[in-house]
Order: sequence, then C-alpha cells, then structure tokens
Amino acid sequence: MTTRAPDLETETRLAALHGPWVAGCDEVGRGSLAGPVTVGLVVVDPSSSELLPGVRDSKLLRSGARVDLVDAIKDWAAAWGVGHATPQEIDTLGILPATGLAGRRALDAAARNRRPDVVLVDGNYDWLTPGRQASLFEEERAGADRPGGGADRLPPVTTQVKADLTCLSVAAASILAKVDRDQLMCRRHESEPHFGWESNKGYGTQHHRDAIRTHGPSDHHRRSWKLI
Repeated sequence: MTTRAPDLETETRLAALHGPWVAGCDEVGRGSLAGPVTVGLVVVDPSSSELLPGVRDSKLLRSGARVDLVDAIKDWAAAWGVGHATPQEIDTLGILPATGLAGRRALDAAARNRRPDVVLVDGNYDWLTPGRQASLFEEERAGADRPGGGADRLPPVTTQVKADLTCLSVAAASILAKVDRDQLMCRRHESEPHFGWESNKGYGTQHHRDAIRTHGPSDHHRRSWKLI
C-alpha cells in the first residue's frame, strides 16, 4: 500500500498559532547499541514553501534515495541542523534526556540562520524540553505556558504521532538525521570493522552482539545498556 506523501498542513496550522517559522524535528539511533543518538531539525515557512517531491519518512526510503535528497532538503529549508549525543552522554543522562540534548544542539545549529517560532516533534512526548515529557493527548499549543523569548529559551514545542509520515518538515529532518548518523557509523566501521557498523549502523544484530562477546565493547558502545 502506498502512503500519502507528507505535506505542510500541520506546519501551516502551527504557523498560524505561533509565527511563520516552523521547525520539524526527528531522531534516529535511539535503540542502537553503539554510536550516538542523532536529531535532525528543519525550519520552514509553510506559507512560501513548495512541496518537496520524493521526501518521505527516512525508514521508507532506500539508503541511496536518502542521500540523493540531502542537498535538495538543505536548499529547500530556511535553516537546518543535525545534533548528536554521544554514548557517554547517553550512559550519564539516560536515553531520553540525551535525545533532548541532541535536539537542542540541532536547534542551536539551525538557529544560527533562522530561529523557529515553534518546534514540531515526532511522537507522543516532548523529549526536546529538559526535564519534561508531554502527555499522549497534549494540546497543540504545548509549551505555550513556559517562558518565551531570549536566545537561551526554547520555542514552544508540540508533538504529533506519526509526524514523520504526514509532516514534510519532520520527514525532511528524519532524512538529514539518518544520513548524517549512517555516514558517521560507516566512518567508525573503518577502525573497528569486526562490529559490522557499516551494515548494522550500531543496532543489535546477531553479528554485532557476537562481535561484542568476542572483542568486548568499544568506546562507541553504550555501556549502560544490555549489549549481549
């Protein structure tokens, strides 16, 4: 079954509530045994942005198709950023706070060119805001009660389940995050090829777990996780 292409309907609604600049945000690598958790963020003005052909949730695209879309996404976006949180940060903070840290790094990178008025996060909870998780049925204006303004404050954050499938900015962000993290894991494969990161990207395949048993965990593994 073919899924409907993502569009800018949600972004348009959020822009009417908060201001013209809407950021879509998505993460990759949260369930991996090794490597960072990575967040992509894409800022658009939905009133003046065209739809971007071929962009889908990164999980629905082949690797080559994702790579081919990166330059088009960066040209299309008003601003974009990718942020990582290291395995050591994941071990210290926990996976959700570390995901938020990576997201704020992506936001900081994008904000050098265009600070968004609101951020749309894929899922049913707000992992971007420190110390806060949104409820499943959080209202659209999530975070509007938090203080605003100032470079050190987050824009309002709202969540939407399956936003990576339906919201073009979030789908685009998922591609930037996936391509960046995959390329990073492929580079790390060169120094420790026995873990097979070039193919498994740090996820818990049988080959990867067997290699951990044989060689022990590396500095790129999440030591607080059940690795084998």
